[in-house]
Amino acid sequence: MNRTPALPPADASRRRGRRAGARVLALALAAVLVAPSAVHAEPDLDDLDLDELTERAEDLEESYDGELLQFTEIKERAEQAEEDLEAAEEELDRSRSSVVHIAASQYKSSGLNPALEMFFSSSPEQLFQDAAAVDQLGRTQSGQISELVDLQAEREEAAETAAEDLAEAEELIETLEEQREEVEEAIERYKDEEVPPEPETGSSATSGTIPASVKGWGFDGATPRMAAIRDEVILNVGVPYEVGCARSSADDHGTGQACDFMVAVIGSYPSEGNRATGNAISQYAIDNAGRLGVKYIIWEQRIWQPTTGQWKPMGDRGSATENHYDHVHISSY
Repeated sequence: MNRTPALPPADASRRRGRRAGARVLALALAAVLVAPSAVHAEPDLDDLDLDELTERAEDLEESYDGELLQFTEIKERAEQAEEDLEAAEEELDRSRSSVVHIAASQYKSSGLNPALEMFFSSSPEQLFQDAAAVDQLGRTQSGQISELVDLQAEREEAAETAAEDLAEAEELIETLEEQREEVEEAIERYKDEEVPPEPETGSSATSGTIPASVKGWGFDGATPRMAAIRDEVILNVGVPYEVGCARSSADDHGTGQACDFMVAVIGSYPSEGNRATGNAISQYAIDNAGRLGVKYIIWEQRIWQPTTGQWKPMGDRGSATENHYDHVHISSY
C-alpha cells in the first residue's frame, strides 16, 4: 500500500506558512486593495444633487439676480471636486491592480514575502511605519504600495471635499429660498426710494465735493442709488485711485448698478495702507448695507451678501483684477 511520506518538519512548516500567507493575502485584498480605508467614514453624496440645486437656483434668479454669484462659485467648486473624486477613484483602481499583481507574484513564486505580509496585514496608515521592512522590498514594489496608500488618502479627501461643497450649496439655496419674500419686499422698497436716505448723524457725504481725480470710466453712468452709494463711500472713507462704474458688460456694471473702487494700479496688488483702505470701503458698505441698498460686495477673492452676512470665498480667476485684489466691487439694488 502506497503511503504519502510524512513531510520533514521544515517542509511542513513552510507549507503552513504558505497557507497562513494566503489567508493574510486574502484579508489584505478584501480590506486594503478593494475597499477604502475604514479609518475614515465614507461621505454620503446620494442625498445631495447638484442638478437639483441648480434648478432651484434658477428659480430664484428673478428675485436675487446677482446674489446667486455665490451659488455659482460654490457650484463650480462642487463640480471640480466631483471631477477630482472621479479621477482619484480611477487612479486608485489602477494602483490596486498593480499591488495585487505584486502580492500574487510574490506568493506564487516563493510564498508571501515576510515584508509583504507585514504590509498587507496592516492598515494603510501603518504600512510605512517600519522603515526596515520597506528596505526589504524593491524600489518599484515599495513605490507602488506607497502610491496606493497615498491615493486612498487622496480619494477620501476628494470625497469629503465634494460632500462639503454640495452641502454648502444646499445650505445657501435653502437660505435664499427662506428669505425670498423678505428680499423681494426689500427690492420693491429700494425701487420706490430710488436713492438711499442720508445717514442720521452728520456726514460730509451730504456737502462734500467729489474730486475730479477719482472720476474714472463710466462714473456718470451709475444709477441714482449707485451714485449715492459711490459718493458717500468716497467722501466718508476716501479712495486712493479712481472709481469706475458703468461699462458695456452683462453684469451690474452694464446697468450702472455697480462701481469699482480702485485701491491699486490695475492688475497689481495694493500697498498695506491701500489694502487697509479697501477693507474700510468694504466695511463701510457692510455696515450701511440695509440703508444704502447694497446687493453684494466683492473684495480679495471673497463675496459678501446681506442674505448671509458673511464673507464667502470665490474661485481663483487668475489675476489681481479678476480676483478683486486691486479694487472693491460694490453692487446695488
